[in-house]
Amino acid sequence: MRTPEFWNGGGLAAQLALAVLAPASWAHGASVAWRRDHARPHRTRAKIVCIGNLTAGGTGKTPIAIAVARALAGRGYRAAFLSRGYGGRAKGPVIADPDNDSAHDVGDEPLLLARAAPAIVARDRVAGAELADASGAEIVVMDDGHQNFELEKDLSIVVVDAETGFGNGRVLPAGPLREPVAQGLARAGAVVLVGDGAPDLMGFGRPVLRAHLAPVDVLNVTGRDVVAFAGIGRPAKFFATLRGMGARLADTIAFSDHHVYSASDIARLRAKARDALLVTTEKDYVRLTPTEREGINFLPVRAAFDDVDAFARLLDSVAPAR
Repeated sequence: MRTPEFWNGGGLAAQLALAVLAPASWAHGASVAWRRDHARPHRTRAKIVCIGNLTAGGTGKTPIAIAVARALAGRGYRAAFLSRGYGGRAKGPVIADPDNDSAHDVGDEPLLLARAAPAIVARDRVAGAELADASGAEIVVMDDGHQNFELEKDLSIVVVDAETGFGNGRVLPAGPLREPVAQGLARAGAVVLVGDGAPDLMGFGRPVLRAHLAPVDVLNVTGRDVVAFAGIGRPAKFFATLRGMGARLADTIAFSDHHVYSASDIARLRAKARDALLVTTEKDYVRLTPTEREGINFLPVRAAFDDVDAFARLLDSVAPAR
């Protein structure tokens, strides 16, 4: 989604919009609290580690989920992902096949996740978790779902973009929050701050870890002319990463989050690139068909925790090293 201007503006028009939307924001936050209070969560055999957030848009949640799953595998556990499959038509439960499924089938995030561990797509999270149980998973890493109460969770990790924090502090649609900050943090077992910054965590007393998204420069972009495009929560962050790596950005094109690329989009991007390197995110790349990918490169990123010992201690609470 594109960030509405009034989320960041302080003028009269922005204030008027916020005032008009205040009742809807209150209702949205209250609906999450109501579902929490009336939920009867299902208990699976596999332990559930939820990687969620409190805001709409990108926070680095998927790279953190992948880092958690890889760490669990390194400890000898059979991990599987559970995703709603946003943007895909599959209701599931189904195990995403990265070799044959498209983002139109299962969504873009499951295709990324499936490179690290089996990724189950299910609108019904209980049905998805039962498929994980049947498949022999010992731990289910739930990608998103902090505001979903269908499953009993063993650990809930809230991922926060440390630079943007909680935006204007208002709940959708008046701001980016999915629920009030204090309400969401009360259910969290840990917070992971991605990037640099110090958002107000309102006295959160459980573990707070810091992680950074590190690009893997497989393209050798330093000193090269690059045309970059992205349809993610914060395209500007991707463009800044490329600049920080020394790329010369000839042009940048931002699309909405989870954008479905058309043939005309691809033709326009290729025309802009000419002799420059055409680069996008890995999340965007998996949304393209094999034909559309021709001449397009992606920059992979990996989540790295600043304090690896603290990360290990957090995992110890649900999956002690074997």
